[in-house]
Amino acid sequence: DGVINHRIVGDYVKTPDEFVFIPGVPEAISRFRQVFGRIIVVTNQQGIGKGLMSTADLESIHQKMEIGMASTGGRIDKIYHCPDLATNHPVCRKPLPGMAIKAIADFPEIDLRKSIMVGDSLSDIEFGRRLGMFTVKIGETCQIEHLRIDLLFDLVPFI
Repeated sequence: DGVINHRIVGDYVKTPDEFVFIPGVPEAISRFRQVFGRIIVVTNQQGIGKGLMSTADLESIHQKMEIGMASTGGRIDKIYHCPDLATNHPVCRKPLPGMAIKAIADFPEIDLRKSIMVGDSLSDIEFGRRLGMFTVKIGETCQIEHLRIDLLFDLVPFI
């Protein structure tokens, strides 16, 4: 939420109907697909841990996202999510490395030093920095990112 799709302030995207792409995202992912070996999404989803949605609900949302991406030639290789509450400090929750560890196990060719982490939160940028990735912050700066942009599509000219 906030990078690929519109964030619902104070709530969670809980159904496919609530999932709305940010303009230019499917086209940006299509372009990134032409340049990068893998497109991986890592997402904290504590709405599941709070009982506001189920894993099946999240999978339906992700299916809508993947169909929308495919319409422009984009594709995501895998989506990793952490359903746990932040208060439990799970290793899978960004900024901790759990989802990156899973991605590397699934795709051993991934070199994090040659990877880009794009996010809209401090935890996204901390996640990328801790793992040695180039970091791109969408929205207001957190002053530790390598690059700040307004929308994911703004990254296309840099690629």
